[in-house]
Amino acid sequence: MAKTKAEKITSIEEEIRQLENRRRQLVQEQKAQERKDRTKRLCRRMGLFESLVPDTIPLTEEQFKTFLEKTVMTDHARRILDELTAQNAATAPAQGAETAAQGNTPLTAKTTHIAREGGAGGDADGSAAQG
Repeated sequence: MAKTKAEKITSIEEEIRQLENRRRQLVQEQKAQERKDRTKRLCRRMGLFESLVPDTIPLTEEQFKTFLEKTVMTDHARRILDELTAQNAATAPAQGAETAAQGNTPLTAKTTHIAREGGAGGDADGSAAQG
Protein backbone atom coordinates (compact mmCIF):
# COMPACT_ATOMS: atom_id res chain seq x y z
CA MET A 1 0.00 0.00 0.00
CA ALA A 2 1.36 3.44 -0.91
CA LYS A 3 2.23 5.79 1.89
CA THR A 4 0.59 9.17 2.09
CA LYS A 5 2.77 12.27 2.13
CA ALA A 6 2.07 12.70 5.85
CA GLU A 7 3.24 9.14 6.55
CA LYS A 8 6.37 9.71 4.48
CA ILE A 9 7.10 12.93 6.38
CA THR A 10 6.62 11.13 9.71
CA SER A 11 8.87 8.30 8.57
CA ILE A 12 11.61 10.72 7.49
CA GLU A 13 11.33 12.71 10.74
CA GLU A 14 11.76 9.47 12.72
CA GLU A 15 14.80 8.58 10.63
CA ILE A 16 16.24 12.05 11.30
CA ARG A 17 15.74 11.60 15.05
CA GLN A 18 17.46 8.21 14.90
CA LEU A 19 20.39 9.64 12.94
CA GLU A 20 20.74 12.55 15.36
CA ASN A 21 20.77 10.14 18.30
CA ARG A 22 23.39 7.99 16.55
CA ARG A 23 25.48 11.09 15.88
CA ARG A 24 25.31 12.13 19.55
CA GLN A 25 26.28 8.60 20.57
CA LEU A 26 29.29 8.61 18.23
CA VAL A 27 30.41 12.04 19.50
CA GLN A 28 30.22 10.76 23.09
CA GLU A 29 32.23 7.66 22.15
CA GLN A 30 34.83 9.83 20.42
CA LYS A 31 35.17 12.11 23.47
CA ALA A 32 35.48 9.09 25.77
CA GLN A 33 38.24 7.66 23.56
CA GLU A 34 40.06 10.99 23.54
CA ARG A 35 39.90 11.11 27.36
CA LYS A 36 41.25 7.55 27.59
CA ASP A 37 44.06 8.37 25.16
CA ARG A 38 44.96 11.52 27.11
CA THR A 39 44.97 9.68 30.44
CA LYS A 40 47.14 6.93 28.99
CA ARG A 41 49.57 9.50 27.53
CA LEU A 42 49.77 11.46 30.80
CA CYS A 43 50.40 8.31 32.85
CA ARG A 44 53.04 7.05 30.43
CA ARG A 45 54.85 10.39 30.26
CA MET A 46 54.73 11.00 34.00
CA GLY A 47 56.02 7.48 34.65
CA LEU A 48 58.89 8.13 32.27
CA PHE A 49 59.56 11.49 33.89
CA GLU A 50 59.66 10.01 37.40
CA SER A 51 61.95 7.22 36.25
CA LEU A 52 64.38 9.76 34.77
CA VAL A 53 64.15 12.28 37.63
CA PRO A 54 63.18 10.29 40.75
CA ASP A 55 64.17 13.14 43.07
CA THR A 56 60.97 14.94 42.03
CA ILE A 57 58.71 12.26 43.58
CA PRO A 58 58.69 13.68 47.14
CA LEU A 59 58.08 17.27 45.96
CA THR A 60 54.77 18.96 46.70
CA GLU A 61 52.56 19.94 43.77
CA GLU A 62 53.68 23.57 44.06
CA GLN A 63 57.38 22.60 44.25
CA PHE A 64 57.00 20.30 41.26
CA LYS A 65 55.23 23.04 39.30
CA THR A 66 58.02 25.50 40.13
CA PHE A 67 60.65 22.94 39.11
CA LEU A 68 58.96 22.36 35.77
CA GLU A 69 58.43 26.06 35.08
CA LYS A 70 62.04 26.92 35.80
CA THR A 71 63.37 23.90 33.92
CA VAL A 72 61.37 24.10 30.72
CA MET A 73 61.73 27.86 30.37
CA THR A 74 65.53 27.75 30.02
CA ASP A 75 66.98 28.64 26.63
CA HIS A 76 68.48 25.17 26.30
CA ALA A 77 65.12 23.46 26.94
CA ARG A 78 63.38 25.83 24.48
CA ARG A 79 65.92 25.02 21.74
CA ILE A 80 65.50 21.27 22.26
CA LEU A 81 61.71 21.51 22.24
CA ASP A 82 61.74 23.74 19.16
CA GLU A 83 63.99 21.26 17.33
CA LEU A 84 61.73 18.33 18.23
CA THR A 85 58.54 20.12 17.24
CA ALA A 86 60.16 21.24 13.98
CA GLN A 87 61.00 17.60 13.24
CA ASN A 88 57.39 16.62 13.93
CA ALA A 89 56.10 19.43 11.73
CA ALA A 90 58.36 18.34 8.88
CA THR A 91 57.46 14.65 9.12
CA ALA A 92 53.75 14.87 9.88
CA PRO A 93 52.05 18.01 8.49
CA ALA A 94 48.72 16.19 8.31
CA GLN A 95 48.90 15.38 12.03
CA GLY A 96 49.17 19.08 12.87
CA ALA A 97 46.08 19.81 10.78
CA GLU A 98 44.25 17.04 12.62
CA THR A 99 45.26 18.50 15.99
CA ALA A 100 44.08 21.94 14.93
CA ALA A 101 40.80 20.49 13.70
CA GLN A 102 40.25 18.95 17.14
CA GLY A 103 40.67 22.37 18.74
CA ASN A 104 43.96 21.58 20.45
CA THR A 105 46.59 24.30 20.46
CA PRO A 106 50.04 22.95 19.58
CA LEU A 107 52.47 22.95 22.51
CA THR A 108 54.93 25.25 20.74
CA ALA A 109 52.35 28.02 20.45
CA LYS A 110 51.47 27.75 24.13
CA THR A 111 55.06 27.62 25.36
CA THR A 112 56.19 30.43 23.06
CA HIS A 113 53.34 32.56 24.35
CA ILE A 114 54.30 31.74 27.95
CA ALA A 115 57.96 32.49 27.26
CA ARG A 116 57.09 35.91 25.86
CA GLU A 117 55.08 36.71 28.97
CA GLY A 118 58.10 36.02 31.16
CA GLY A 119 57.10 32.59 32.44
CA ALA A 120 53.99 30.62 33.14
CA GLY A 121 52.21 33.28 35.13
CA GLY A 122 55.14 33.72 37.49
CA ASP A 123 56.73 36.84 38.84
CA ALA A 124 60.36 37.84 38.46
CA ASP A 125 61.51 35.42 41.17
CA GLY A 126 60.00 32.45 39.32
CA SER A 127 57.07 31.82 41.68
CA ALA A 128 53.72 31.35 40.05
CA ALA A 129 50.11 31.71 41.02
CA GLN A 130 48.00 28.61 40.52
CA GLY A 131 45.72 29.07 37.56
